[in-house]
Amino acid sequence: MTLAVGDAISPFTIAVTPESMKVWAKILHDPNPIHLDPAVVRAKGLGDRVINQGPTNLAYIVNALHGAFPGGMIEMLDVRFLDNVFGGETVEASGKVVAVAESGGRRRTTCEVWLKAIGRDLVLSGKAIVSKAL
Repeated sequence: MTLAVGDAISPFTIAVTPESMKVWAKILHDPNPIHLDPAVVRAKGLGDRVINQGPTNLAYIVNALHGAFPGGMIEMLDVRFLDNVFGGETVEASGKVVAVAESGGRRRTTCEVWLKAIGRDLVLSGKAIVSKAL
């Protein structure tokens, strides 16, 4: 399937759990206690729940892009972190196609991308370019 300008990227939805944050803390070598201990989050004035790792939030967008463009290569991904994702939240990564160009034997699709916390607002927002051989 080839996406055209205006097409939506099918959402990638996932429940973010404190248990998964513990796993990601080990994988990312990120022992920051805000990912593991709600008391530390409260002490820092950042809320009452542990905070998901930024690279993990970005990975949700990558998953949505890979789902929308099987066999494609992400050439560029530029996002802005707008808010935290907290343990117990469900997030949805998605986007839409804003431009398509063909050159050098590749189709390059430019997308607006985002990650939303369900019941809140955007937590990441940005742009991606995915290419695939013609």
